[in-house]
Amino acid sequence: MRGGHVAVPGGVPRQAVVAGKVRTVVPDGPLDLGLVLGPLRRGPGDPTFRAVPDGSVWRACRTPAGPGTLRVAVRGAEVRGEAWGPGAEWLLEQLPELLGAADDPSVFVPRHRLVAVTRHRRPGLRLTRTGLVLESLIPSILEQKVTADEAYRAWRLLVRKFGEPAPGPAPERMCVMPDVETWRLIPSWEWHRAGVDNKRASTILRAVRVAARMEEAVRMSPGEAQARLEVVPGVGPWTSAEVVQRSHGAADAVTVGDLHLPGIVGWALAGDRDADDSVMLELLEPYAGQRHRAARLILLSGRVPARRAPRMPRGDIGRL
Repeated sequence: MRGGHVAVPGGVPRQAVVAGKVRTVVPDGPLDLGLVLGPLRRGPGDPTFRAVPDGSVWRACRTPAGPGTLRVAVRGAEVRGEAWGPGAEWLLEQLPELLGAADDPSVFVPRHRLVAVTRHRRPGLRLTRTGLVLESLIPSILEQKVTADEAYRAWRLLVRKFGEPAPGPAPERMCVMPDVETWRLIPSWEWHRAGVDNKRASTILRAVRVAARMEEAVRMSPGEAQARLEVVPGVGPWTSAEVVQRSHGAADAVTVGDLHLPGIVGWALAGDRDADDSVMLELLEPYAGQRHRAARLILLSGRVPARRAPRMPRGDIGRL
């Protein structure tokens, strides 16, 4: 899911479903649902996210008001949101920010031709703001130090086994992630079966024990929120940045400590495939205040160095 883009099909008529609560939003510019909501999907089998043939995107969320299901579809110049469950009103209230209403792409000034061309080709890129912390924090912890496939598998298995069915007429097998108490009660052997080592499982358990404090971070600035998240042992700059990019729509929260991103940015902007974090941050300095947006555009450009080493080996501790 390089650059956080999800293909959203279109052109197939929608089948009749049970009507939910509805809100219509008119964006103030181009909007690409696949680009805006794509970063919220944790792999193609994510039980909390689905893009369906009628061109709509479904999300199953655990909101402050309870579980809810949201369906979003672009129809002409409007975006229609439908929601079901106890969290329906909360989801519709947050809909404009989810679609990037709090983001201002016009302040971004490309400093490299590659970035300028990609921005021109992707006018519908907006940075989403979910207003939820744990739903991004837990899967981000699962993604620490493992391949994406391993992390996506763990998220899929844990949510399907310990979550609950998404309210309303959601697509088959969609689930809302477990509540805080359920996360705390997952047995050690179930973490093991999902391929989650003790270090990551313990970090998640520490985070859910202070879940209320974690969710409070959504009312802070991105920098303050990252500092709050990093108080939890096992949550570092990489994880906190991945969270605020989604929960806050943080345009400047560039991900440091990533295995691939520095080399991709270094190659795209300076032909340096061996760039480290310090080189990446230096190259992104002209985009101060918008470094995350610049990094996303670079990823979306498709300009990446050719692979010259084997892929990171996949492991499955659940088989041990």
